[in-house]
Amino acid sequence: MMTTPVRSADATRQRLLRAALELYTSVGFRATTTPMIAERAGVAEGTIYRHFGGKEALLNEAYRGAQRWAAGLVAELRDDRPAGAAELLRRLGRRLVEGADRDPAAVRMVLHCREERYLDEPSRETAREFRAALSHVVAAGKSDGVIRPGPAELWASLWLAMVGFAAERVGNREWGLDHPQLALTLDAAWDAIAARR
Repeated sequence: MMTTPVRSADATRQRLLRAALELYTSVGFRATTTPMIAERAGVAEGTIYRHFGGKEALLNEAYRGAQRWAAGLVAELRDDRPAGAAELLRRLGRRLVEGADRDPAAVRMVLHCREERYLDEPSRETAREFRAALSHVVAAGKSDGVIRPGPAELWASLWLAMVGFAAERVGNREWGLDHPQLALTLDAAWDAIAARR
């Protein structure tokens, strides 16, 4: 008997997180109100405060979830042991744009969160973990001689910015997953950081 209320509470919490994520990445954090979140989630406004401390708590929870998803992609692909950094980054770029096709709001939260001043330290740490995992892949590629010399963080950021450009086009439905410019952009992301031969 105790499982039904727990499931219901968890489902409500997930609906609130989903509503907040979609609104924060489309309307913006400051323009989003708690009544808007409640309406989108199909609950009374007071329900938000039974699950979260308010808008900022919802933002931080949604942000951490998106960052954990992205870090999980890196870990999963590393565990698959692809043939080096080039292949791992190719697969990761593809997975990020496929994610943007399925869930544009989550990928926007990973790649383009513009609300850094509202993020708490656990959220910032989660973002650092994703960036560190990506930088680790780039550093391994540098060690193998396939990524150009220079700071791994710089090349990871450049690669991610270019993949983010593609993911935004896919998420906005400007490009499909088979659009020729998508492949060109993902190739260019690699070319920007690849060692010169």
